[in-house]
Amino acid sequence: MLEEVALWLQAAPGKILVDGTLGGGGHSRELAQRVLPAGSVLAIDLDPEAIQRAQPAIEGLPVEVAIGSYTAIPRLLRAHQLAGVDGILLDLGLSSDQLADGDRGFSFHGQGELDLRFDRSRGEPAWKLLSRLDEKSLADIIYQFGEERLSRRIARHLVAERRDRPIRTADQLASLVRRCVPRSPGHRIDPATRTFQALRIAVNQELASLEQALSVLPDCLSVGGRLAIISFHSLEDRLVKHAFRNDPRLQVQTKRPLLPSNEEITRNPSARSAKLRVAERSP
Repeated sequence: MLEEVALWLQAAPGKILVDGTLGGGGHSRELAQRVLPAGSVLAIDLDPEAIQRAQPAIEGLPVEVAIGSYTAIPRLLRAHQLAGVDGILLDLGLSSDQLADGDRGFSFHGQGELDLRFDRSRGEPAWKLLSRLDEKSLADIIYQFGEERLSRRIARHLVAERRDRPIRTADQLASLVRRCVPRSPGHRIDPATRTFQALRIAVNQELASLEQALSVLPDCLSVGGRLAIISFHSLEDRLVKHAFRNDPRLQVQTKRPLLPSNEEITRNPSARSAKLRVAERSP
């Protein structure tokens, strides 16, 4: 949703913008091109490998890159002596590069360790979480973060499976979940999707980070500055919607979430679940 993001963030020459989820660098590149010649973009990502991969996309543009979570935006702005910026973007979820990396567990077909961390230098990989949690705790995570109605069946099979052999790889987990969750006729989404989503959210503490960001980012905006957030599942979108509606510092700009065009979905099927919401900093 490059065009929609640039339009709703009102990216224009001289503006100072923040891309809190650099990913492949596409949004940062588009925004940086539009704020030339006097504007700039501060781009942040929790994944050091993503930052390395994004360098060619932003080379030669006024983009400064920092490693960290988007929850660190207030601290980073203070470090750059910026009292407020004109716009902030968060593009939540996975990048296509992360999905394509079979060694990190994001792809159902990967045979590397089931890691699922955005930053592999901290926290606990998903395979360790699967090895230590009891059946009820696993079921709760899969239900709460994946909204998977068969969470208890999946957790029961996970615990039974690990008695014989550890669950260490993405393809191993995906195969187990598919045996527990019947695929609906004509349904394109892999039955393992919700379980992988739940574990990824758990190991990265994604919803807690989003809640924290929603509480502090409005104060990082200049009056009239805009906060744009692209979410990919209902848990994220619900948090964003309620925060935007209930925060007196913000005025909602999108009554309903903006959706990708049919053309974009054709080019990039993973965009089909994207929802963009935008709010503006009140006086």
